[in-house]
Amino acid sequence: MAEETQKPEAAAAAPAEEVVVVEKEEEKVEEAAAPVAPEATDTVVEEKQAEVEAVEEAKVEEKEAKVTQSASFKEETNIVGELPDAQKKAFEEFKQLIQEALNKGGFSAPPPPPPAKEKDAKPPVEEKKEEDQPAAAETEEKAPENVETEAPAPVEIKEEEKTPPPAETPAPETVVVVETEVVEKVAAVEDDGAKTVEAIEESVVAVAAPADEKPEETASSSVEPEVVPKDEPKEAEVPPSPPEEVSIWGIPLLADERSDVILLKFLRARDFKVKDAFTMIKNTVIWRKEFGVESLLEEDLGNELEKVVFMHGHDKEGHPVCYNAYGEFQNKELYQNTFGDDEKRSKFLRWRIQFLEKSIRKLDFSPTGISTIVQVNDLKNSPGLGKRELRQATNHALNLLQDNYPEFLAKQVFINVPWWYLAFNKMISPFLTQRTKSKFVFASPAKSADILFRYVAPEQVPVQYGGLSRDGEQEFSDADAATEEIIKPATKHTVEFPITEKCALVWELRVVGWEVNYAAEFVPAAEDAYTVIVSKTRKIGLADETVVSDSFRTGDAGKIILTIDNQTTKKKKLVYRSKAKPYSD
Repeated sequence: MAEETQKPEAAAAAPAEEVVVVEKEEEKVEEAAAPVAPEATDTVVEEKQAEVEAVEEAKVEEKEAKVTQSASFKEETNIVGELPDAQKKAFEEFKQLIQEALNKGGFSAPPPPPPAKEKDAKPPVEEKKEEDQPAAAETEEKAPENVETEAPAPVEIKEEEKTPPPAETPAPETVVVVETEVVEKVAAVEDDGAKTVEAIEESVVAVAAPADEKPEETASSSVEPEVVPKDEPKEAEVPPSPPEEVSIWGIPLLADERSDVILLKFLRARDFKVKDAFTMIKNTVIWRKEFGVESLLEEDLGNELEKVVFMHGHDKEGHPVCYNAYGEFQNKELYQNTFGDDEKRSKFLRWRIQFLEKSIRKLDFSPTGISTIVQVNDLKNSPGLGKRELRQATNHALNLLQDNYPEFLAKQVFINVPWWYLAFNKMISPFLTQRTKSKFVFASPAKSADILFRYVAPEQVPVQYGGLSRDGEQEFSDADAATEEIIKPATKHTVEFPITEKCALVWELRVVGWEVNYAAEFVPAAEDAYTVIVSKTRKIGLADETVVSDSFRTGDAGKIILTIDNQTTKKKKLVYRSKAKPYSD
């Protein structure tokens, strides 16, 4: 952290140095206008070169500072009052959109599309209209023969045929039909034009009269049912429906400061674009209802995968740590039981979502609390990309997590990374955002423990990953801090535990990668006392022991000395801790 705080200062100071240099250069340009002595030319050139080099060095330091700053991710504040003004404005707009949606029930799933029968009901209506047109044409062809007598007749027949109950009679339609027939009849008659026009006028008058009467009747009859407003006050008395209640991870969307923390996660996932964030949270709420997340929490999905994905300890900043051990799928039976068919893959997905939901509900969503997780992905003996079923299930799970669980990762640490995965990551790296890449950390098998210890204390790291934490009853717990030291190549390293009173001293240690010699002895403070061998010198290999535990009881003052002899050409990481316990004879 000291390095990270110093580099921004250098980056901030660099521009100031450049300004000073520019001012000096301007002064020298003015001086250059005057004649310069031959002896001074060499010194001026040297000074300019020195200044140019200083500027270049300052620029290089500034670039390095920027790289280190972007390489590490720092979590933003969840206190709304500390947000920049632009983010505050976006946050308030976001809350307003959510409130409006809650008032209108906007977080419900959209209704299903109408059935196919309703869509198919329209074409027959159009076909009937087409069939009616030829019938009208036939009457028009017959009309010229006896225009005077037959003109009104078809109209009356149509009225009789098209007059169902009064409420449904479309009176204006009959008039329109008559007018169209009249126009066509006038065009069809050539010889007796005047007579036919007179006859048609008479027929129009005869037909129009009842047509005018019927609208009046319908109007008068329709006026009577319009008394319905008497019932309207009863409908208005019904109180409006209360706003929809929507919760995510057991917290209502607009309840208190915890709700603000959740809303900020969705806003940050969409770069504070309010509409995009609203679409995301709406889709998440709908997905949770459709997937049945709340009922999923109560399901019993077995414990076959408890060694594949598990929570263990906290990092140095207090984030819970989740471990994913993909090497467990080397077990063919476990692999087949997990990814053998669609049903098993679906069960795996439900188990993974259930595990994540239970882990999230243990987080602290207060503005100053810990609401993110550190994820450690162990790729040792991983089946890799060749397993199609594993790849499909993993991609499906990742898509769901990305879409519905935003900003829950504080750090993604990949350990025991093979060379092919590093090459694959370089290929996809250009497509990742800087924010995403700043959360990723990769470590080869030889560096995995060292990289992991940067973020998680050794006493919190499981023993299989180089730490001291292990299951069962032990002398030490995860709360007992451990010390880290480096053993140089081809050197003997000693550790001393002073003893000032009668006690039982217990200690434990491990060397990452071992392949060293270990010994322990007690040296009394009295000059005439003898050294006591606690543990004889022995070589410990990589597969011999993970953690060495030892103890010594004494009533005399003195010290315990541990000796670790590293005869290899590589430096080693030593982790140890101790404590004194009182005892009686």
